[in-house]
Amino acid sequence: MSEAGTLLDRYDSLLVDLDGVVYRGRAALPHAVGSLRSAKAAGLAIAYVTNNAARPPDAVASHLRDLGLEVDDADVVTSAQAGAREVAARVPAGSVVLAVGGPGVGEALRRRGFEVVERADQSPVAVVMGFGPDVSWRQLAEASYAVGVGAVFVATNTDTSIPTARGIAPGNGTLVAAVVAATGRAPIVAGKPFAPLMRESIERIDARRPLVVGDRLDTDIEAGHVSGIPSLLVLTGVTTVDGLLDARPEHRPTFVSTDLRGLSDTRAATPLGVAEEALGHDDGLAALRGACVRSWASIDLGRRSPVGDDERARLAQDVDDALR
Repeated sequence: MSEAGTLLDRYDSLLVDLDGVVYRGRAALPHAVGSLRSAKAAGLAIAYVTNNAARPPDAVASHLRDLGLEVDDADVVTSAQAGAREVAARVPAGSVVLAVGGPGVGEALRRRGFEVVERADQSPVAVVMGFGPDVSWRQLAEASYAVGVGAVFVATNTDTSIPTARGIAPGNGTLVAAVVAATGRAPIVAGKPFAPLMRESIERIDARRPLVVGDRLDTDIEAGHVSGIPSLLVLTGVTTVDGLLDARPEHRPTFVSTDLRGLSDTRAATPLGVAEEALGHDDGLAALRGACVRSWASIDLGRRSPVGDDERARLAQDVDDALR
């Protein structure tokens, strides 16, 4: 395949994260809708792949349509769906399963034919935990009681944080950690960076040459590494300049862009490419690319990063300027 052209020329499909990539809270992030509409017009299949299990796919798709995107319900793939798939592979059809999280968790399980319950005394053979903003101590306790006596334990994801309109908040991983601490049992994890959610997404859109697009190194980008899929990191969500400079090998993206405009910018289509030209801010982002190369090489040799505090501060300011 030719190395020329944009990322839209290289790949036939996109596996796009949502929180911190397409939107933050209810509002679309700058340039996200236009960039994704351009990808759709170029003929790419798009799966919206989210570790956030709180909402059912139809609610997420409706939100995306409200933002101006052309999306079918089936284009949204949630970690709750992947979690239900993992349960189905381990317990008999029609089993009783305890669900903790938002409505998306229970719906995914019901669609797989499971009887969904809320209490451990209803004899669940499995527990699925997904994010929900209203998850309470009592729900965590019920999950702990069931897991403690041997129920199959599945977490839709273990993200420790989640971007919201007000900032970064605790994610499902913090809830799962409470049950792990109480029971001493680790869950089967369905969401990114693990393979089940990626398999579900690739099959859903029949992707042949997919590109993972995300804002988190430890979920989106690592999922690309785990599944052998190239990745684009956008700096509109969780990952900071410091985080990128300190990334371990499994957390290093193939491409980097300040936002989703990097999909159609010709200068983003290079190894660790940075979308410079479209932003009119060459120097700072070119410096970021060079600093990553130096820092990662130093880390791989077991040395202290050569990128000092002053340089990090300058790079962070340059990237902030580019984003503005």
